[in-house]
Amino acid sequence: MPTIRDLAQPLEAWAPPGSAQDYDNVGLQVGDAHRDVDTALIALDCTPAVLAEAQALGAQLIISHHPLIFRRLSSVTADGFVSNLALRLAEAQVALYSIHTNLDATPGGVSFALAEQLGLRDIDLLDGFDDSLVKLVTFVPQDHFEAVRSAIADAGAGKIGDYDACAFATDGNGYFQPGDAANPHTGTAGGDLQSVSERRIEVQVERWSLRPVLSALKAAHPYEEVAYDVYPIKGKTSQAGLGAIGHLDEAESMDHFLARVKERLNAGNLRWAGDPEGSVQRVAVCGGAGSDFIGTARKAGADAYVTSDITYHQYFNVLDTDGQAQMAVVDAGHYETEAMTEQLLKDYLTERFPDVTFHRTQHRTSPMRTFNGVD
Repeated sequence: MPTIRDLAQPLEAWAPPGSAQDYDNVGLQVGDAHRDVDTALIALDCTPAVLAEAQALGAQLIISHHPLIFRRLSSVTADGFVSNLALRLAEAQVALYSIHTNLDATPGGVSFALAEQLGLRDIDLLDGFDDSLVKLVTFVPQDHFEAVRSAIADAGAGKIGDYDACAFATDGNGYFQPGDAANPHTGTAGGDLQSVSERRIEVQVERWSLRPVLSALKAAHPYEEVAYDVYPIKGKTSQAGLGAIGHLDEAESMDHFLARVKERLNAGNLRWAGDPEGSVQRVAVCGGAGSDFIGTARKAGADAYVTSDITYHQYFNVLDTDGQAQMAVVDAGHYETEAMTEQLLKDYLTERFPDVTFHRTQHRTSPMRTFNGVD
């Protein structure tokens, strides 16, 4: 039976915790990583109702998109929503694991799922992370080259677009003289200068994957002291980032597009700005709070941008100097633009752990409601 740690490994390979935003708190929040899991419940948020549902299902684990614990708790008591629920989780022996902005940032993650929900085609990343790549260079004896190359590739080195394990190697000679306290792979302690036929390996690594890649390098390399260099790669955009952009099969009127958004996201009242007479085909999206990317979507040539948590003044960012809307922007709700994340995670984990039962919560976890008047 897999453990919580076993379930976390493919999630963290897909959405590395290091790619989460600085303010975020992802990973195991409550519980024992070594605990066996045969049933898990997936929800956008962990709430008392979700905990009760997990207990009724006999689940050992809740996997949430939003973390319950965003900031450090000074105590875990029955006072306060977060502290009280964390205490109840621990008392019920139900673990909580959160995968938040790291899932937002990964290709195929939250915004890609939102784009698919809206029926977009040819989906691509909207805004890739800049200056998040480094070049790792190391030197390996010829007879250990393949072991080291495959180890760092398995740890995440060499990902370029749709290609994995990308690397470049050149042959050369390495020189070293072991000190008296050394334990060399070649030569003897305090011995003569050594010359070894080696291969230089160069690989591209995303910054958040560097630590596990270096750990894999050191574990696979035969040398006591591993020589390696890490260089920043400037001006190159990572495959990770926020938002997504694609297009509808055919252009449609603004009214039809807004109806599409409302129906497919099961949204309440939509708040939007734009030209009521405009048409929409190229669409940008960002699940959750994506108002900071209105300008990015506009520069990308989007006819409409769907996200949430837009403030009043941010709606003016779609206007030109004459006050004419250059793009439609739609606030469909934070919960509504991320709710499909539950199914995304359920499908991903079910495929990899067929012996574990994954449930999607039956609860709408958002505390927000809309008032449409009195009948």
